[in-house]
Amino acid sequence: MTIAQLNIEPLVRFWWVLIPLTAVIFFKPILRLFLGMVIVPEDRIGLVVKKFVLFGPNKELPDGRILATKGEAGIQAHTLAPGLYWMMWPWQYKVTMEPFTIVPPGKVGLVLANDGFQLPTGSLLGRRVECDNFQDARAFLAHQGQKGRQTSVLPSGTYRINGSAFTVTLADITVINENMVGIVTSLDGKPIRAGQIAGEHVEGHNNFQDVDAFLASGGNRGLQPQVVLAGNYFINPWAIQIEEIPMTEVPIGYVGVVISYIGEDGKDLTGEHFKHGNIVDKGYRGVWMEPLGPGKYPVNTYTMKVELVPTTNLVLNWANARSEAHALDKHLCTITVRSKDGFPFNLDVSQIIHIPATEAPKVIARFGSMNNLVSQVLEPTIGNYFRNSAQDSDVISFLSTRKERQEAAKEHIKEVLDQYNVNAVDTLIGDIVPPEALMKTLTDRKIAQEEEKTYDTQRMAQEKRQGMEKETAIADMQREIVKAQQSVEIAQRTADATVKKAEGDAASLKLNVSAEAEATKLRANAEAEATKAKGAAQAEFTKMNAVAEAERISKTGVAEAEKIEAIGRSTAEAYELQVKAMGEENFTRYKITEEIAKGKIKIIPDLIVSGSDGEGSLSGLMGLQMLNMIRETKRVESSRSE
Repeated sequence: MTIAQLNIEPLVRFWWVLIPLTAVIFFKPILRLFLGMVIVPEDRIGLVVKKFVLFGPNKELPDGRILATKGEAGIQAHTLAPGLYWMMWPWQYKVTMEPFTIVPPGKVGLVLANDGFQLPTGSLLGRRVECDNFQDARAFLAHQGQKGRQTSVLPSGTYRINGSAFTVTLADITVINENMVGIVTSLDGKPIRAGQIAGEHVEGHNNFQDVDAFLASGGNRGLQPQVVLAGNYFINPWAIQIEEIPMTEVPIGYVGVVISYIGEDGKDLTGEHFKHGNIVDKGYRGVWMEPLGPGKYPVNTYTMKVELVPTTNLVLNWANARSEAHALDKHLCTITVRSKDGFPFNLDVSQIIHIPATEAPKVIARFGSMNNLVSQVLEPTIGNYFRNSAQDSDVISFLSTRKERQEAAKEHIKEVLDQYNVNAVDTLIGDIVPPEALMKTLTDRKIAQEEEKTYDTQRMAQEKRQGMEKETAIADMQREIVKAQQSVEIAQRTADATVKKAEGDAASLKLNVSAEAEATKLRANAEAEATKAKGAAQAEFTKMNAVAEAERISKTGVAEAEKIEAIGRSTAEAYELQVKAMGEENFTRYKITEEIAKGKIKIIPDLIVSGSDGEGSLSGLMGLQMLNMIRETKRVESSRSE
């Protein structure tokens, strides 16, 4: 088919339809080309690059600048928000679509400015300027925003930020947990004053979240005296670093004496008599006069120290095998002393002390810690006192006067500790271990003394035993005399009783004889009557038995006769029937055979089938039949007899 053969008449007729169709297809490129139309979607921003300048004096950017703010050729500071724009011809402008900058919850945005003024010497971060959270790059540059890392951070949210002007990095928010405290170190600010280890205390920076306010208030670079409590904070880690540590806890029964390493030198509040350290008011450098009570405190342990001082009674043991929970006496041991007579021995001592809460700062100012108090005062004071005391007496005297020496030690140690602002409550002497040789001598002496007492006791016991035996013999003789007297009286009473008994036996025998004669008479009469009655009863019984026996015999005879008669009659009838059935000759043979059978004499076999003629077989059958009849007859008779 050729072109001429095609039917193009419909196409020629509707040629005008191609014009709007073409316009629809090439509408956007045509508008972009001739009218400079640009459409920015609702979730994008347009970054504009101007290729050249047609008219005007501003054709080139100033030295050191990368963003154009006055129509210069290059990357434009101004971005295109979502919408429709004209006169952005592609041959003059290049528009790139970029997504919004999103800072999710739990994060902060750290901003790095790619253009701006130079930072001042010594500064690390660019100061904040009004620029709508870095969404207006022209305003940032117009307000002399500085190039580099910025002090301001972006909280969670969505921002239209020019990615050519600013680079946003995400970082975690700062979280301080419960019972914890944040120690702050600033990376920017003025240098710390000479003689100080931390910066000045400044306010108005919202827990270091507003770095510009901190720097504007004269904040120093380095360790800060302020701390951050538990919570979530939008802190710029390029400006502020935070270390999380536990809070300082003062237990019940203690106070916390604060030793500050920062601040001005305060006035000493202890007076002229205390010359062992400065105790100052709160906020100054030194030992604070007011200690901390029981509780938890957000203490910056890099700028101050809290020394715990017990305010309850404190027991310290000078013993090898015992130590208290506070462990202040873990290095104390049993005291070894030497007596006047040259014997060394050991003794355990317990010292109870008390430090008032108001005196705790003085103790710490004097010694620095409780361990120093024990090692520098208590240990030498108590040890030397007992060593000196033991040298004034021998071991025996020391042991015997233990109570008095304990009271003397208590008074002496109390006077010494009062000078150190410590109250001595009591001094107790524990176990005393004398030398073994001396203890053996003392033991032997004591044993001898006890044996002597034992012998005296035994002698006295023997004397008492002799007197007791004498009295016992007299008591025994007296008992025999009383026994003889009692025997005489008993014998006389026994004789009287025997006479009385003989008289009673004679009267009793007489009565027994009379009663026996009367009883014999009565028994004879009773036996005669009984014999008579018994004979009559026996005769009557014999008579009745004779009558009953005669009647039984009569009835038995009649019954037997009737039985015999019935048997005979039945037997005769049976014989008659048998004769009729068998014939006289056969019946005779049968009876003979029956009689032989009763005698248990076997004449012929049970079955005989023999012979040459028919008479032999018949005779055998007849014999078998007769045998069966005999057996049946015997069975019937047996049943009848039963």
